[in-house]
Amino acid sequence: MSIPHFKKYIASLRVAEGKKFSLKKFDTAYNPKGIDKEEGLRMMQESTLKLAELQDKLYAQDKYSVLIVFQAMDAAGKDGAVKHVMTNLSPQGVRVSNFKVPSSNELDHDYFWRHYKALPARGEIGIFNRSHYENVLVTRVHPEYILGENLPNITKLSDINDAFWHSRFKQIRRFENNIIENGTVVMKFFLHLSKEEQKNRFIERIDNPSKNWKFSLGDLKERLLWDNYQAAYEEMIAKTATEDAPWFVIPADNKWSARLAISEIILQEFSKLKIQYPQVSAAQKAALLKAKEQLLAE
Repeated sequence: MSIPHFKKYIASLRVAEGKKFSLKKFDTAYNPKGIDKEEGLRMMQESTLKLAELQDKLYAQDKYSVLIVFQAMDAAGKDGAVKHVMTNLSPQGVRVSNFKVPSSNELDHDYFWRHYKALPARGEIGIFNRSHYENVLVTRVHPEYILGENLPNITKLSDINDAFWHSRFKQIRRFENNIIENGTVVMKFFLHLSKEEQKNRFIERIDNPSKNWKFSLGDLKERLLWDNYQAAYEEMIAKTATEDAPWFVIPADNKWSARLAISEIILQEFSKLKIQYPQVSAAQKAALLKAKEQLLAE
């Protein structure tokens, strides 16, 4: 497959706003023709080096921030994707946040509170490994967790109806629109893993002593709810994919091609900013030349 064809494939992973969406129409496995693993890794290295250059300009310009969101089923490769995206980035300009079960203090605030605190500053790249979307995923499959938020007018499970979820999707779109209008570029990735591949990766975690710590019996309990989660993901993506905060559905059964797709998409979206190093004024330029003269005269 030629690079132009690969770019066309990359574009097909973007979910269009307002159009009918079905996860079943997206493959979980993809092996790019004409690009073997060695070539794919070379391309990914090239992309992350270019991304490092853009990160330097992002920091120098101090105008935009970038938020990258990863969501997926267990064992889909979120941690590996984060690691490879960051390969050539300066750690001083990257903030990675992992969101676990909310604490009692976090539950005493609205569900965006802990995410607001983790947003990247201007000039920074923020990565959310799981995110505010857990509040329409895990809670959608386990609505009893909503009761722990102690929300007004939500006192029993029957109060958590379609209108409630419609409102929550609206809140998320508003949240993202707000940070976008204030200079944050948002990219969202769903790592689309097959149930069979998840089983294989779980078995690998059990068989490999160095990966035992990654496996939890709770993972098996959630796996029993696979169809529920797929339905939740499908609705979530359909309701929150927007032109300015797009979702990308990444085939995740093949790790290296998934990481290649992610790195290429981030580079493409990042490049749209057309950021440059700040230009100095004539007066500043004159001051710099004078400073140089003083240094040379020492």
